[in-house]
Amino acid sequence: MKTKQKLNWGSILFLGGYHLLMVAMLPVYFIFFGVPSGALIGISILLFFLTGLSITGGYHRLFSHSTYKANKFVEFFFLLFGTMACQGSALRWAHDHRLHHAHIDGEKDPYSVTKGFWHAHFLWMLKAQDPVNPKVVSDLKRSKMIQFQDKYYEILMFTSNLLVTLFIGYFLNNYFGALLFTWLVRQFFLHHSTWFINSLAHYIGHQNYSTEHTAVDNYFISFLTFGEGYHNYHHTFAHDYRNGIRWYHFDPTKWLIWTLNKLGMAHNLRTIPDAKISEQMIQVHKEALLDKLKNSITHKKGDLEQKITYYTESLTRKITQMNQLIREYKKTKMDTSPMPDRLKNLSIEMAKLRKSLKREWRSWKRFSKFVMKLKAAA
Repeated sequence: MKTKQKLNWGSILFLGGYHLLMVAMLPVYFIFFGVPSGALIGISILLFFLTGLSITGGYHRLFSHSTYKANKFVEFFFLLFGTMACQGSALRWAHDHRLHHAHIDGEKDPYSVTKGFWHAHFLWMLKAQDPVNPKVVSDLKRSKMIQFQDKYYEILMFTSNLLVTLFIGYFLNNYFGALLFTWLVRQFFLHHSTWFINSLAHYIGHQNYSTEHTAVDNYFISFLTFGEGYHNYHHTFAHDYRNGIRWYHFDPTKWLIWTLNKLGMAHNLRTIPDAKISEQMIQVHKEALLDKLKNSITHKKGDLEQKITYYTESLTRKITQMNQLIREYKKTKMDTSPMPDRLKNLSIEMAKLRKSLKREWRSWKRFSKFVMKLKAAA
């Protein structure tokens, strides 16, 4: 018989309490103070960005996944504003998130969406959690700053938010508005946008990189979460400092880390090679097309299956060839006495192969759309 999990009354009182307090204070503010000033709204949005980016760039991509290295000043900044985000200590956050990746959708996943949307969104936090396993966060245990934040987290969280609220209240001569908007309302939007990554980003979206887990890419969530919505990619390639890998993907956290690197404040930015990403996408799309074909009405199944195999094998082969040419080009260029003719010939080969690869990729996409539009069998 399964024992009933104990409740976490600290989380219940804090999360439930501030939601109720915010709902009670909002109508009072609008009745007696009217519309909040531009300065108050602007400062609240600024704090939303500072605390939010400290979760995504600090708690998540730096501390949980070590996708890059940062200097002590950057770590301190992320710990300071991460504390104000009211999402637990970096040690606890990273511990739970690493378990989530290691046991995704399983019984040991702290916020598995298979237990329900609302469980993944926030109900899991209302239940008592197991103590932090030192083996899971042994690297973080070596940081004195992270240990200090974890040990005194509750005091630091309330003190930092209270001091900032009092300072803004004094500066704007509006303590009531500072408490309501720069703390409670800002915290409300930050909490739910972060929680959407655990719930909605495992619920509605596309699976371009893997179908072996529930994580999906949801571009709308990326706008709410500083680029964390490309979740299917993240769960497939968790050690890439980017979530949105294309230049046009909205990923402010990626841009922040890139900027820190250019300023000399971050280094060892980890990325997944384009060839590996493309090969993974091709394999996933191949499986999806074969599955669609198996359940469709068409008298050309054999021909279409052969075409799927041809495209996937040809694209994979060309991607491998391109990768080999790039490596050879770089190696030749780094030689003590590089051969200009060899470099020129490699450049010509790469240009031809790149053109061929683009042409075949476009054909593959058109063919994929055709297969996916086939009528399903009754």
